[in-house]
Amino acid sequence: RTASSTRDFFAALKQGRTTPALIAEVKKASPSKGVFREDFDPVAIALSYQQGGASCISVLTDEKFFQGSFDNLTKVRAAVDLPLLCKDFVIYPYQMYLARIQGADAVLLIAAILSDQDLQYFIKIAKALNMAALVEVHNLEELDRVLALDGVSLVGINNRNLEDFSVDLQTTCQLLAARGSQLQERNILVVSESGLHNPEDLSLVSQSGASAVLIGESLVKQPDPELAIANLFPSGV
Repeated sequence: RTASSTRDFFAALKQGRTTPALIAEVKKASPSKGVFREDFDPVAIALSYQQGGASCISVLTDEKFFQGSFDNLTKVRAAVDLPLLCKDFVIYPYQMYLARIQGADAVLLIAAILSDQDLQYFIKIAKALNMAALVEVHNLEELDRVLALDGVSLVGINNRNLEDFSVDLQTTCQLLAARGSQLQERNILVVSESGLHNPEDLSLVSQSGASAVLIGESLVKQPDPELAIANLFPSGV
């Protein structure tokens, strides 16, 4: 596959190899927890995710906080067939072009760090590049900002509080209780992110209306990520 042909990130989540669909994240470290595994091999981890039943794969490219790299994205792109999300703090258009060139099929846009004008502009750029934009929110105010934009097809609800790094799955439940019908009417697919560690967590956010989950830490930390996925989805993949 060449970087010029994108894989359909939205469709992969919609079809879902599991319920909810899984975006498995390739991440070496986080600002709150430090390094997750010293023997970090992004390709081996990504292949394990694909084998385990992930629908899509997220690759951290931020170097400063997550010890990620675009090199990891390129390597994973060559190794797996699944659509890839470039996970970074996107604040400039060039980052989106770079992500596409390196093989990303989707890009993360964080509402908390972008103005409405920039968000709308970046969503248009993503569309022009034939990429999906996963627009991330943390609270109702951000979700309402995103719902006022055009062209939104994927919303990520991050259960982590950016102020103190605490995690509360009720964030997903509450936002979907408040705006679930509007999201559904617009065919916007919701991804619950952060703090998902067991089948009960997945069941909670799924029943609230999340079609997909993004999980990194609780998979990367396990010696066998494929087995870790099987344990998250005991009813089978």
